Amino acid sequence: MTTMIDVRGVEKSFTLHNQGGASFSVLERAQLQVASAECVVLHGQSGAGKSTLLKALYANYAVDGGSIELRDGKQMVDITTALPRRILALRERTVGYVSQFLRVIPRVPTLEVVMQPLLDLGVERAVCQAKAEDLLSRLNVPQRLWSLSPSTFSGGEQQRVNIARGFIVDYPILLLDEPTASLDASNRKVVVQLINEAKARGAAIVGIFHDEDVREAVADRLVDIRAL
Repeated sequence: MTTMIDVRGVEKSFTLHNQGGASFSVLERAQLQVASAECVVLHGQSGAGKSTLLKALYANYAVDGGSIELRDGKQMVDITTALPRRILALRERTVGYVSQFLRVIPRVPTLEVVMQPLLDLGVERAVCQAKAEDLLSRLNVPQRLWSLSPSTFSGGEQQRVNIARGFIVDYPILLLDEPTASLDASNRKVVVQLINEAKARGAAIVGIFHDEDVREAVADRLVDIRAL
């Protein structure tokens, strides 16, 4: 299998400016390699650094040391030194991120929210719409809601829209931060299916799942964040 993610010696600390400049370390020389068609699930107590590592993999957090290389086609790109435009290009085609929260522009219809990442790649609108409708249907978002903004939806409905948007592009790398946290059992099963389908097409996945059944259904490896 091909290495898709290569984390070496990553360090990350935070400074609490409102508490006298106190600093605490979250990641200390973290190491992690993830291959294509593999799902690595991070676990460990709250505050141990799981979400911090995911955000570093998406370049939302700058790290204090080490390297994070992501595969983009035939080359590995170190996102700790890459220019902003390179990061944006990676996010468009290579790295998908599904967080616990949906952030959308008010008044934009749900169908448009889900379609947008695929439209941005220049895919024909009819193809984008068909894939968005399929994902929303699978995730049990009622068709009567597709023309409405998800900003007014319940937490569970917003999360399902968020998941549909995150899976509409066949990203080679997927980062999942508790995507099933606010879902019922039937929709958690759908997310498990989507993850396993992504693995089957070769995606490398790093995720955080507090639901033990979901972890067992998708994980090829469980990695204790404290042991990285």
